[in-house]
Amino acid sequence: MSQPADPDTLGFLISDVARLVRAEIERRIATAGVAVTPGEGRALANIARCGIVRQNVLAERMGVEAMTLSGYLDRLEGRGLVTRSADPADRRAKLVELTPAAEDVLAEVRAIGVAIREDLTRTLGTERWNDLIGLLKALRDDLSTLKDEASRPGEPT
Repeated sequence: MSQPADPDTLGFLISDVARLVRAEIERRIATAGVAVTPGEGRALANIARCGIVRQNVLAERMGVEAMTLSGYLDRLEGRGLVTRSADPADRRAKLVELTPAAEDVLAEVRAIGVAIREDLTRTLGTERWNDLIGLLKALRDDLSTLKDEASRPGEPT
């Protein structure tokens, strides 16, 4: 019989924390009666993070299928919260951007994020929270560097 997997490895811990944070955000968005679904709220937050972004890049960053994102964007566009336009560099690609009307909804989503962060900071304490955020940023940078190096075959690392 094989050894059981260690649930406390980096990959499992990050996956579990990401899943639990996302579920808590979704629960609070639904409870607060925000004018968007949790998925649409995530799309708005990610567009705000990226600025004007290609739709396929946004789907990749969110970790959702293109069709799932397309549904979110159809509804958000219908409510005047985002616009989509052809990318001048590739007319087949769509660029997505927020409209000024999205700011009120984003403020509600951000407030939920702040409340969750405050709850978690109370548990960990500010210093440990800041340390955790710093370590996660360093891991993100290191993993991005590894990805960039892997995408340049033939170059020494």
